[in-house]
Amino acid sequence: MNIRQLGKSDRRVSEVGLGCWQFGGDFGPMNDQTAHDIMSAAVESGIDLFDTADVYGNGRSETLIGEFRRRTEKPSFIATKFGRGSDVYPDHYTEAALRRSTEASLKRLGIEALDLLQLHCIPTEVMQAGAIFEWLQKLKAEGKIKQFGASVETVDQALMCLEVDGCASLQIIFNLFRQKPIEMLFPRARERGVGIIVRLPLASGLLAGKFTASTRFVDTDHRTYNRDGQMFNVGETFAGLPFEKGVELADGLKAFVPPGMTMSEMALRWILDFAEVSVIIPGASSPLQARENARASGLPPLPVKLHQQLSEYYHEHVHSHIRGPY
Repeated sequence: MNIRQLGKSDRRVSEVGLGCWQFGGDFGPMNDQTAHDIMSAAVESGIDLFDTADVYGNGRSETLIGEFRRRTEKPSFIATKFGRGSDVYPDHYTEAALRRSTEASLKRLGIEALDLLQLHCIPTEVMQAGAIFEWLQKLKAEGKIKQFGASVETVDQALMCLEVDGCASLQIIFNLFRQKPIEMLFPRARERGVGIIVRLPLASGLLAGKFTASTRFVDTDHRTYNRDGQMFNVGETFAGLPFEKGVELADGLKAFVPPGMTMSEMALRWILDFAEVSVIIPGASSPLQARENARASGLPPLPVKLHQQLSEYYHEHVHSHIRGPY
């Protein structure tokens, strides 16, 4: 497993992390043992960064990670988030609420300081007001958090956060179906020394190339209940593409997969080929999937010609179909 610097922090982390949204049940039910087996497979594969949030399963994801960490003393880096709880979103943000959430996350995770606390896709106007970043600075000065960053929905929000003193990282949606950050964000992030954490690297599974138009998901899976943005930003589900169109576009990508490589591996390796990326955080529904995701770190970079072809495919076939803030 290769490691990379995480933005302005003094930490180096595995370039493949583990997204832990699924532990909260938003991809369908997952029992405790399966979650622990996935985490074990991840750390055995060299993954040392887990990404979670206070709202994933109303704290269940953090609780499971905390139990695992107390038993194994791993992972060495935990990133969590604040800002989408029903007590604060969309317009009830206070310093007291941030502190309560931070203390609750610390308790569930069983640690004294959060490695990274990220704002969780909060409204643009709250970021523009600036007070919430001052509150984060206070928590950092008090030793409650080691670094802070922001998980954002749009490039404009990301560019805004880049100007905040002390912002260590930005978490964004970036994959073969969402290539806008390459030109619009990466150069500025590089200049500012801010790390990029990539969520949804496989576009909710589309880029594994295994779905068909008739694929169905359980009712409790966000790929059912948020397919058209019914509950939150449509971009968080299938990268904002209509499902049937996404399947069609994923099928079109199969012709570009290099011999000896799976489509998932190509999609993950493509992201890792960008030096601005600090870590990708694919989720995993099984231990096998966690190991498969980790293997992307050991693959050689994709050829320059293939990068050009994948860029052309995005601009000619994908971009016009993306819905939601981007």
